[in-house]
Amino acid sequence: MKPKGYQATARAMNRCLILNLLRQHGPMSRAELAIATGLSPAAVSFVVSDLIEEKVVKDGSAVSGKTGRRPVPVQIDYDQTIALGFRLMADAVECVATDLETNIIAAMRVTLPRRVPETVVAVLVETLPKLIKLAGRPHSGLAGIGISMPAVISHDQTVCIRSHRFGWDNVPLAQLIANQVRVPVWLEDDTNAYAIAQQLFGLGRHHQNMAVLAVGVGIACAHVIEGKLYRGANGAAGRLGHTIVEPNGRPCECGKQGCLMAYHSEASMVKRWTEQIGVNHEAGSQQFRASLASRDPVVVAIVEEAGRCIGTALADLVNITDPGVIVVGGEAVSLGEPLLQPLRHALALRTFRAPPYLLPDWKDNSWARGAAALVIQKIFDYENNGGVLNVT
Repeated sequence: MKPKGYQATARAMNRCLILNLLRQHGPMSRAELAIATGLSPAAVSFVVSDLIEEKVVKDGSAVSGKTGRRPVPVQIDYDQTIALGFRLMADAVECVATDLETNIIAAMRVTLPRRVPETVVAVLVETLPKLIKLAGRPHSGLAGIGISMPAVISHDQTVCIRSHRFGWDNVPLAQLIANQVRVPVWLEDDTNAYAIAQQLFGLGRHHQNMAVLAVGVGIACAHVIEGKLYRGANGAAGRLGHTIVEPNGRPCECGKQGCLMAYHSEASMVKRWTEQIGVNHEAGSQQFRASLASRDPVVVAIVEEAGRCIGTALADLVNITDPGVIVVGGEAVSLGEPLLQPLRHALALRTFRAPPYLLPDWKDNSWARGAAALVIQKIFDYENNGGVLNVT
């Protein structure tokens, strides 16, 4: 006897299988879907009919060839629904509206005057209608809201368990937002969200196993293993930046000393530079980049050292998880080859096999797209039961 719920689970699996084939390969006919999935033509037609009724997929235009009219292709209808993404930063929020392929329809940045939960909730709720209006899609449905922030997040993607940068413990941010809106809300660590976006429609689209390195205010490395984001037992996987590289060294925001990010995050690089040349820290990253562009030897040495040290720490993870590629994102990507070349060299020296390719992501708003991808992920992953919806 088949277990209770088997039919519903099988239907969800078939749905996921078909949608991910269309996501990865583009339009396919029903016959091609049946061959690729191993499902019967009737089962494919049943799932496709459901998806068309839900306006998730649509029939494309048949093309005539030498052998006559070809079968009608099925394709994902990326324009019928929008997703909203909010990336929380120390003093601002990056906001985007995207289609279901994480293509940005509208983008804006709003100031975050305080980091307390009440202020964050008020800012996001106030921004919501403005972002929807800016998107200019009055007839598109709203699939949900995704929020990303630097934090350890619960597995159900609703609670900020701990954020050193925001000073939060056990804040149910997704529920606080959902209490004021009528759409599902997801919450995730910003690097994890960024990795999800890269897996769905970014540089990792065709890779089941990949690492996503982020170098910005902090340093983190998310892992997608067999097509699934790996969060760890407590949601704290990927904290590469908190690898100790200098015992009793510089203080880190986590409260420990000598962490990798305390020396080699972008903010730490700028701080070390201002200390060495004896100028006010307000000199900032623009001047740092300008000095790098002019090949200032102090800046070059700091950036190259960061590349070597990050690559050394990353090599250990590569030897353990064996990713197919490493996507590199974050503000420090704009430092370019002075950072990436020594990073590649350190990897090559220390990995068991030839190191995976580094794929730098240069796109604007990639991190806010990651927040929107939290919403879109649900469409392509039937096992994802995270998020929260206020139904009262």
